Amino acid sequence: MPKQSALQELAEIAPKLVEVTDNVLFGDVWERPGLSPRDRSLVTVSVLSALYRSEQLGHHLGVALDNGLTVEELSEAITHLAFYAGWPNAMTAITQLRKIADDRNAA
Repeated sequence: MPKQSALQELAEIAPKLVEVTDNVLFGDVWERPGLSPRDRSLVTVSVLSALYRSEQLGHHLGVALDNGLTVEELSEAITHLAFYAGWPNAMTAITQLRKIADDRNAA
């Protein structure tokens, strides 16, 4: 039996939340022409890091890499935000980035 995606699992308990996530957030907001997907990823990673939203951060670090940001650019953004959002937030974010980068390099 194939493993369900995180959204599919959530749809079993919160179908409307998943519908809005798919249709509004990813189907509309992420597709608007005002910012490139790369820029949207940089904003998203920065906000998730600053607000210590580590549960969502790992996924969006991967999306940021897929959208053209480099590990070096993400590292620089996280270092920069440490002075505005707090050291623990930056250390958590950089630890997640390191793991994702290592996993991708191993693959």
